[in-house]
Amino acid sequence: MARPVARKLAVLAVSAAVVSVGAAPPEAGTSAEKTPIAVGYGGAVASVDADASAAGIEVLRKGGNAVDAAVATAAALGVTEPYSSGIGGGGYFVYYDAKSRTVHSIDGRETAPLTADSGLFLENGQPIPFADAVTSGLGVGTPGTPATWQTALDAWGSKPLGPLLKPAERLARDGFTVDATFRSQTQSNQARFKDFPDTAELFLPGGALPVVGSTFKNPDLARTYEELGRKGVGALYHGKLARDIVDTVNDPPVDPASGRNARPGELSLKDLAAYETNRQAPTKTTYRGLGVYSIAPSSSGGTTVGEALNILENTDLSKATDVEYLHRYIEASRIAFADRGRWVGDPAFEDVPTKELLSQKYADSRECLIKDDAVLTSPLAPGDPRNPAACSTGGQAAPTTYEGENTTHLTASDKWGNVVAYTLTIEQTGGSGITVPDRGFILNNELTDFSFTPASPGVHDPNLPGPGKRPRSSISPTIVLDKDDKPVVALGSPGGATIITTVLQTLTGFLDRGLPLVDAIAAPRASQRNQTTTELEPGLWNSELRTRLEAIGHGFRENPEIGAATGIQRLPNGKWLAAAETVRRGGGSAMVVTPAP
Repeated sequence: MARPVARKLAVLAVSAAVVSVGAAPPEAGTSAEKTPIAVGYGGAVASVDADASAAGIEVLRKGGNAVDAAVATAAALGVTEPYSSGIGGGGYFVYYDAKSRTVHSIDGRETAPLTADSGLFLENGQPIPFADAVTSGLGVGTPGTPATWQTALDAWGSKPLGPLLKPAERLARDGFTVDATFRSQTQSNQARFKDFPDTAELFLPGGALPVVGSTFKNPDLARTYEELGRKGVGALYHGKLARDIVDTVNDPPVDPASGRNARPGELSLKDLAAYETNRQAPTKTTYRGLGVYSIAPSSSGGTTVGEALNILENTDLSKATDVEYLHRYIEASRIAFADRGRWVGDPAFEDVPTKELLSQKYADSRECLIKDDAVLTSPLAPGDPRNPAACSTGGQAAPTTYEGENTTHLTASDKWGNVVAYTLTIEQTGGSGITVPDRGFILNNELTDFSFTPASPGVHDPNLPGPGKRPRSSISPTIVLDKDDKPVVALGSPGGATIITTVLQTLTGFLDRGLPLVDAIAAPRASQRNQTTTELEPGLWNSELRTRLEAIGHGFRENPEIGAATGIQRLPNGKWLAAAETVRRGGGSAMVVTPAP
């Protein structure tokens, strides 16, 4: 069946693919350039930043594997994407081991202080203003990113941490070229950055925004990376660096003349010393005969994407019209988010029915809610995955809570066939806005992902704060395997709660609608998260599809940009295709070790 919108969405990406199919890392001493697609041998890296992708390719060229490359790329993103990631944050790491043909994962999410309770963000019984929590020590969780790197390297890496941090250390010391996205993100944070002297000195030198085309250096971060490479990541969880973090969180270094009241946090040295990553089984669901693996709770990504795919399993999306496809995709997202809000939280504190949420039986009991000529009303009530009843919404509806929409994602593969999908974050763009003095990195504000109060009075909320608890995330690094347990595609995205819908739409665009991976990534997005209206990017907002969907009953609001995905596809004969954004966040960077002729 003809799919005119799918073809139109492909035009921009196809033109990019034609000119960049042989994209390779830069030679030493030259500047890295962004290209959204690369095909070749020896392994591949895709990220939002060319210098970061080049760091990963450098490691692969020196004999490192996909895990080594992912760590090197992530460290470089901490330099060039400091408002989205870094050692002051956390993330989730999904790894495919080619030798055993198995998928593994690491939960490296930040944790609340051991003194935290459900009233962490309450004052006189009322929630504090969200903005006050965002730019404060109170929103800072114990960082998990350095521990994630070490856990991954200990389990599956082939190189020690020190050499893997060298490309990022060099990048921080020598500098990178400021682009329009970096300047824009700095500008959007300027009002709060200027209130913290250490943040202002680093990111607003002389009180001015960084100039596009200028070189941005971060010597403090270079020294911090050098220290971690020499001493190990334990230096961040014990000793002087740990004390610097604790002091910064508990007494935010704010400019007294600014008038800003940056609330202190409750982080202790005991919190840092007690931090551990969780190596856990990934989520798995079967879709179109393929195995879809992602991250299990504390992230809701794997369960929510998986449930939505199961809901869509009984619809042949390859033959659906564009209206039918988007309608079904939107409604499946709405239902999965209703269940996410009620059932998913940190499994160390909550009884999360992960297996039941991912059962086809439960998905079938929810799929029958979808009608071809009508739209479900949000907030939609959750079902009961432990006692599925056809078309039942047995619980009380609760709205979807807010999540910051920044983060960054990278995807990597190597010549042995190993694959990594890794999403890391400091929460909102610019995190807490608080830089650790003389250390060169911003602290996260990840604890604001907790519900400050129950999302709906009288309904159990699994995402309230607790001692050492991980706030719920929407991060969804995903690896898809074929019937022989070999990789088909791996991908992920930033974007807060829109991560889930971005991954879902990209997967269905690629697997069902027949779009090349770069085109599935480039396609204009819709995001429904159990809300009264669905967000649309301009490509859909300004299309006739919007009018036809509104005729069914859909309501929409415009969002200028949703997500920023990257992915890798395994091709025959040891070849890889890496793909990234063509436009979003200034475009992404796909590279391979040896470009195909």
